[in-house]
Amino acid sequence: MLLLILVSFSLSAHDFSADRELLNAYLTDDMPVWKAYIDSLAAVGTQDAVLQSLPYEYGYCAAQLDRDKELALTYTKLYKAHVEAAKELLPKGHYAMYVSSVYVYEMALRISLRPAKTLTLAKKAVKQSPDDPMVLNYYGMTLFYAPKAFGSKKEALDLFLRAVNAFEAPEWHHCWWRASAMMYVAQCYLKLGQAETALQYAEKTLQEYPGFRFVEDTLMPEIYDSL
Repeated sequence: MLLLILVSFSLSAHDFSADRELLNAYLTDDMPVWKAYIDSLAAVGTQDAVLQSLPYEYGYCAAQLDRDKELALTYTKLYKAHVEAAKELLPKGHYAMYVSSVYVYEMALRISLRPAKTLTLAKKAVKQSPDDPMVLNYYGMTLFYAPKAFGSKKEALDLFLRAVNAFEAPEWHHCWWRASAMMYVAQCYLKLGQAETALQYAEKTLQEYPGFRFVEDTLMPEIYDSL
């Protein structure tokens, strides 16, 4: 929102600075760059390649849901297969997180309908790995987008703030998940009626990630309209 891996890898072992081009593609919404990267790793087909691809497959599937249903379906199937193939190699909490996201995409594609299971798995991931910023960020997103009966913007904000704090280690600064978490903090403040705080956080996000297209073109205008 990722990963140079040994068979017994940990997130802290990954050099996210190697992913700068992929981060820039996320910031500028240039998803063909991600598709090319995912396809290149799929062609390699090793366990390490699958693990390295998974976090980008996660993001790419989400990006295609409202753009190209056929691509979203194709890559969701690939993603689901890779999640299962990597099950025993993933860090604690990541399998539950990824399976939860598969269910989200399958619901959007009308393949299956398991909303309760989606939230249960997201919560399980946090219980298994309460300090993992990727897991915290993902659970925050599930609550941010969930219907009011299941989600809470305030709780989502707390999770995103915890994620941003955990992302402060230097190795995370080239990770697209960190930029995503910061963007969601600003969105949560806006949804909670705190437009001035949202503006401050959006400006902070743009200082750290200049050219973040969604923040510049969508979020900032929404914030100004609310001031």
